[in-house]
Amino acid sequence: MTTVKNIYDYINSLAPFDTQEEWDNSGHIIGDFRHEVKKCVMALDATKDVCRFAADVGADLLLTHHPIIFGGISDVRVGDPVYTLVSSGVAGISAHTNYDLADGGINDSLAKILGLKNVRHIDGTFIVAGELENEMSIDDLAEFVSDKLDCAGIRYTDTDKLIKKVALGGGACEEYIEEASEVADVFITGDMKYHPMLDSSEKGFPVISAGHFETEYAAFMMLKDKLSKLFADVEFISADQQNPIKTI
Repeated sequence: MTTVKNIYDYINSLAPFDTQEEWDNSGHIIGDFRHEVKKCVMALDATKDVCRFAADVGADLLLTHHPIIFGGISDVRVGDPVYTLVSSGVAGISAHTNYDLADGGINDSLAKILGLKNVRHIDGTFIVAGELENEMSIDDLAEFVSDKLDCAGIRYTDTDKLIKKVALGGGACEEYIEEASEVADVFITGDMKYHPMLDSSEKGFPVISAGHFETEYAAFMMLKDKLSKLFADVEFISADQQNPIKTI
């Protein structure tokens, strides 16, 4: 029999929860550690639709990347994600910054999706660096990233230089542009605002902003294969969460 704690302990072995940032809220958030798990729904976010889906399919556990409870909650009402999970007996675990940092976590999985070689973690940051199989122009690389991550409306800055070395940071990692520029020819991350992109362009270092959802969803879902192999008595179900931010 697999319990909530069994799955928690396995994730903790891959990505220790005590390595999360102090502002984060990863870990076992809702439900009973001793509760048996026969169905586990996985998603990037614990949205209303995701939590309703978990309840409707009779899940025992919802496993998300972004914390189910993030910051203070002043009330819990009918239809709220937390209410839906608790009232339906669905436990909740989230693995956020601890899984971002972990070997084999978000960034390593993202690097695998993009086919990077010689991937290494950059100390003191949330980013990794690796190498493309072949050099690419920035236009070709942006198209390649868009295809691999199913991005629409990808944003990037220009360069005439060919790119071989790539720095990656899934989600929101724009604060590591300087560190990325020291180890790579380009920096790919999820969220990047206009002025950091402008400053980087002025310095001649290209960046690609590929979307928060796009750089994390598929990478987090790669955890599903590991869990399915280890916990054969549990049915792991993707919530098929859609990016709520539409692009043309």
